[in-house]
Amino acid sequence: MGVTIKDVAKAAGVAPSTVSRVIADHPRISLSTKKRVKKAMKEMGYHPNANARSLANKSSQSIGVVMPAGADNALQNPFFPEVLRGISRIAHSMDYSLLLNTGETDKEILEGVQRMVHSNRTDGIILLYSQLDDPVVNFLLEYDFPFVIVGKPSDRIDEITHVDNDNVRGGKEITEHLIKQGHERIAFIGGSQDLVVTVDRMKGYQLALEEAGLPYLEEYRIHTEFLESGGQQAVNELFSLEEPPTGLVVTDDLMSIGVVSMLEKCGKLVPEDISLVSFNNVYLSEITRPPLTTVDIHIYELGQQAAKCLIEKVKDKSEPAKRVIVPYTIQHRSSTKEREVPSY
Repeated sequence: MGVTIKDVAKAAGVAPSTVSRVIADHPRISLSTKKRVKKAMKEMGYHPNANARSLANKSSQSIGVVMPAGADNALQNPFFPEVLRGISRIAHSMDYSLLLNTGETDKEILEGVQRMVHSNRTDGIILLYSQLDDPVVNFLLEYDFPFVIVGKPSDRIDEITHVDNDNVRGGKEITEHLIKQGHERIAFIGGSQDLVVTVDRMKGYQLALEEAGLPYLEEYRIHTEFLESGGQQAVNELFSLEEPPTGLVVTDDLMSIGVVSMLEKCGKLVPEDISLVSFNNVYLSEITRPPLTTVDIHIYELGQQAAKCLIEKVKDKSEPAKRVIVPYTIQHRSSTKEREVPSY
């Protein structure tokens, strides 16, 4: 016969009802009692019946995680495995499992989220993107379902809990790094303008140029996918210009790697011919050649904070919306150099 709640209660020196409350993570049970009961459960090999627990708590004990549209492409970007690692760390420590929702179009993403909500398969949802006029956000707000965004909401910002960096400031600071090195023709390579992160980083780039009295030129702004292939496409466009840039602000490390590769094919080297700065500080940014100067947005921490905020909302639906800003740092490496002004 298997181990029962009564067996665990006897081993831990508590009542069976206390064991049930520990399994339900009841807030009135002390931390020391929770630790004692969980230790007994682990030593005795006791596993709560998930279905019974869900019925008792009206909880699925799972978190839904929603990828942006085009998940097959998105998963090629190291940002997403790293943010999922942060979410998973907190979810596991709080006895939650993860349910991943993917799709190739906005319609497929919305249908998947609706299924998760209506079938009670998840207690709350984390969106790993933020885009303008998102039907998923509109649905979750209308349904009053707990959710958190990794990124900044495009509107109703005071109503939505979100975890983000200051991307405007980061975009400005990393652009200023190129300006201080003497670059005046600086281009911007970013993702879709429907993505709030792209808009904010470009806003920072624009502010830096304006404060330095440098031109903010439309032909120096390229928008493509956050992939290596997107970076290659951007190089083709920028370096066919009559006056190509000497500095590049690229809003994603994977895209930057594509830019560096394409520049080499065109006979141009980073940083000897072109200086380049980037964002995210994924693990590839340090091992690529040259190593990238990049804005470290602390992806793992973004995931951890998002999971903590969501579980707080799941446990207390009256929890007010909050804005969590994860500080960024800039990793200075070898992809930039001071511009040599030709002497005549």
